[in-house]
Amino acid sequence: MTIWLTNTATRKKEEFTPLDPQNVRMYVCGPTVYDRAHLGNARPVIVFDVLYRLLRHTYGADHVTYVRNFTDVDDRINETAQKRREAGANGTLEELIRERSDETISWYHADMDALGALRPDHEPRATQYIGQMIAFIEDLIAKGHAYAAEGHALFAVDSWPEGYGKLSGRSVDDMIAGARVEVAPYKRNPMDFVLWKPSTDDLPGWDSPWGRGRPGWHIECSAMANELLGDTFDIHGGGNDLMFPHHENEIAQSKCAGHGFARYWLHNEMLQVEGKKMSKSLGNFFTVRDLLDQGVPGEVIRFVFLSTHYRKPMDWTEKKREEAEATLRKWRALTDGVEPAEVPLEVVEALSDDLNTAGVISVLHKLAGGVDAAALLAGAQMVGLLTDELADWWFDEADTPTNQFIEKAEYWINERTEAKKRRDFERADFIRDRLADIGVMISDTPEGTKWMLNSSAARVGEWGILE
Repeated sequence: MTIWLTNTATRKKEEFTPLDPQNVRMYVCGPTVYDRAHLGNARPVIVFDVLYRLLRHTYGADHVTYVRNFTDVDDRINETAQKRREAGANGTLEELIRERSDETISWYHADMDALGALRPDHEPRATQYIGQMIAFIEDLIAKGHAYAAEGHALFAVDSWPEGYGKLSGRSVDDMIAGARVEVAPYKRNPMDFVLWKPSTDDLPGWDSPWGRGRPGWHIECSAMANELLGDTFDIHGGGNDLMFPHHENEIAQSKCAGHGFARYWLHNEMLQVEGKKMSKSLGNFFTVRDLLDQGVPGEVIRFVFLSTHYRKPMDWTEKKREEAEATLRKWRALTDGVEPAEVPLEVVEALSDDLNTAGVISVLHKLAGGVDAAALLAGAQMVGLLTDELADWWFDEADTPTNQFIEKAEYWINERTEAKKRRDFERADFIRDRLADIGVMISDTPEGTKWMLNSSAARVGEWGILE
C-alpha cells in the first residue's frame, strides 16, 4: 500500500518513499516538561501515534524508529526548582531540576498512555546530549555559519540566505516584522538566533568553549535527531506553531552542518475549544489530566481528535465528547468477546491517504452498521481505539442505557428469529415493524439477521410497544 503524505516543505501531497524500508525514521518535537500537558499538546501526540502505527503496519514493527524528545532545559523548570529550594527542599539546584523533570515526565507518560499513545522508541532528554550540542555548535562556527559573542554562540542567518524561510514560506523581512526578535548588541543581525547562552551561578550550566552556559532551544532537536537517526532521516513532525521559528532554525543549522536532515515535514493544525482559541483568559484552558479527572475517558478524547483531519483546526466541544462516548459504548458492546479480523483494506487506504482519520471513522461507522464486529475491532485498533488498554472505563460502566438498549434489541431480534422458526410470520413481522419504530433497522442475510441503530429515530425506553 502506497502512503501519501502532505509535505510542508513542498506544499504537496507526495508519495512516501523511505530512505531505507528496513529502518524508517521519524522525529517529532516533544514537550517542554515544566507542567502538565494541556489538551492542545495532545494533538500532535495522537496524530503522529497514528502515523507510527501506519508505518509499523506497512513496514513492520521492527523496521520503524520513532524519536520524540523531552526539553528539560528551560527557564520555567529552573524557576520551579528555585522556588522549591527557597522553600527548604533538599538537594542542589541541578538535583531539584532533575527531580522536577522526572515528575513532569511521569505525568506526561501517564496522561499520554491514557490516550492510547504508544511510547516512542527513543525519548531523549536535552540534558543527556549537551556534549553533542557543543560539538554541533563548534562545527557550525568552524564552517562560518555561527559565531561567538559575549559568552554566547549564535547562528548567522545571513550565512544561508538561499534556504532560510523556505519551510514557512516567509521572507527574512516578514520574519523580522512578525516575530519577537531579541535585540542585543552582540548580534550581527537581529534574526540571528542563540545556540548557546551563558548561565549565572543560580542557573544550571555546563562548561563549553564559550564559558559556562546552557544550550538554546533550537539546537537540541538537531543534535538529538542527528545522534539517534543520522544525518538524513525520513519524517519530522510537530504542530504548525513550531514551523517558525523552531523548525526553520532546525533546518538552517542542520543543513549548514552538512546534514540532509528531514525529507518529509508534517504539521498538524491547532486546537480550539467550543470554537475559540484555548486560553486561560477565556477560561477554556484545561489539561489532559483535567478531563481525565472529570471522568472523560482517554479513549473518548482520542476518538474526538481522530474525527478531524490533522491538517484542519480541531474544535473540542461537549457535544462531540458526548457523541464519541455514545459511539464507543456501542462499538465496545458490539465487539465484546470478538477476535479481530484482518485490518480492513478501506481503513488502511484511508490512513495511507495523508492520515485521513476522519475517513477511518466513517468506515468504522459503516462496519458497525453492518454488524461486522471482527472487522470493526481490527479497524478501530489500527488507530488505537477499542484496545484492551483503554477498556477500563467501559467495563466500569457496562450497565449503561446504550448497552441496555443493545441488549434489548438483540433480545427481540432473537424473539423474531424464534417466531420465524415456528412459522409465526405475523409475530415476526410485528417485531420487525415495532423495532423499526424505535430505531432498530434489521435485515435478513445468508449469514443471519443483522441490525443497525438509526440514532435519529431511536426512542430509547419505548420497548413496551413490543409487548
